[in-house]
Amino acid sequence: MSVFAVLDPAVHLAHDAVSVLAQLLPTALAIMLFTVCVRLALHPLARAAARGEKTRQRLAPQVAELQRKHKGKPEKLQAAMTELYRAEKSSPFAGCLPMLIQIPFFSVMYRLFTTPNDLLGHTLFGVPLGQHVSGAHGAQLLVFGALYAALAAVGWVTFRRARRTAAAAVTPTPTPGAAFLPYLSFGTVLFAALVPLAAGLYLLTTTAWTAAERGLLHGDVKLPRLAALKERRAEPRQVA
Repeated sequence: MSVFAVLDPAVHLAHDAVSVLAQLLPTALAIMLFTVCVRLALHPLARAAARGEKTRQRLAPQVAELQRKHKGKPEKLQAAMTELYRAEKSSPFAGCLPMLIQIPFFSVMYRLFTTPNDLLGHTLFGVPLGQHVSGAHGAQLLVFGALYAALAAVGWVTFRRARRTAAAAVTPTPTPGAAFLPYLSFGTVLFAALVPLAAGLYLLTTTAWTAAERGLLHGDVKLPRLAALKERRAEPRQVA
């Protein structure tokens, strides 16, 4: 029995939800819409994770100084770190729990779109949603190619953001393999080649959502109306 079998009750509920949407929309679009709904429901957890990440980034210079000051004194370093985060009403693991809570949801989605079921019998431009690229031929390869190109585009956006974040990060010592980490953004393209088309559509939707969500939460992307409102508030008022 697969370790993912414990998720089957949740998988059945997700299947029923997508099936309802598929009565109103093409199944491929229903999969993408359902993925968006799930990510929207998980957005509060993403906000909490972003707050924790921002706190760690803001405290990084102080953490680096404490590590320099208490080098070779792990007990004093631990005490100083605890006091620093206590003063900030946070912890070094702030934001990690919200990320961990999301893992079961992603596991349910993965199992739904990789386990044989009636949804995978539907098609996208003539390609069954349960089809793997290894069995594709002719025009079917164009559908997979478009999917991989879209995933690569999202990966490029994520790659550039990861490079900028790494360049701006304050680290006391180089982390082994840190220069390679941004390139993992393209890993979804390779992973999509191993799963059915339905799972690839899920990967495209969820990674695009993640890229947009991180851009908004970390200030890389600003909504026009909000930006204009902030600018008006910042302008000095003229006295008649």
